[in-house]
Amino acid sequence: MNLDFLCGTPLFNGIRKEEINGLLKCLNAFTKKFEKGEYIYCCGDTAENIGLVLSGAVIVQNDDFWGNQSVLAHIASGQVFAESYALMKNQPLLVDAVAAAKTEVLFINGKKINSPCGEVCPCHKKLTDNLLRISALKNVRLSRRILYTSSKTIRGRLMSFLSDEAREQGSRKITVPFDRQQLADYLNVERSAMCAQLSKMRKEGILEYHKNSFMLKK
Repeated sequence: MNLDFLCGTPLFNGIRKEEINGLLKCLNAFTKKFEKGEYIYCCGDTAENIGLVLSGAVIVQNDDFWGNQSVLAHIASGQVFAESYALMKNQPLLVDAVAAAKTEVLFINGKKINSPCGEVCPCHKKLTDNLLRISALKNVRLSRRILYTSSKTIRGRLMSFLSDEAREQGSRKITVPFDRQQLADYLNVERSAMCAQLSKMRKEGILEYHKNSFMLKK
């Protein structure tokens, strides 16, 4: 286990390296590896464990009865997923969590977070505080996605999303965490129509792009 890496994650922020091994043991933590496309959690599952991505990435998605897919989030290395479900008892997942590449995940028991050991060590409280901040930030991101998809046009959704990414990254040159299909699913639009709109926007001089890198122009 790379303790230096864990110390740098939002979940373990402020927790000393020498405290982490004992904390992981208290939380019944374990690691597991997944191949690209492998389901980590499926819709309808109950999740006992919070997942922290050690390497690779995880896509959170939803498939309807007819197989139409919506990408809800991209969970990068160092980020967590399934925390809301793991902290609630017997709450079925509304989404799937799928490995976007070869991925290793650290699983932490949600019940152990809710019911700490009798010592109630300061590092355990710090972990709980960090998890609360992470959940709050995810709520903000979910609100942003609602804003992105509120536009009735594909162009409007693209411009809203890319503008927000430019503000977040502090640059007109940005990299997004999605390939074309994932971006189309995330914005709830049809892929070929979205690609056609991107091509039109490039011809109009609004932006340039290569794969998942974009340069926004005025």
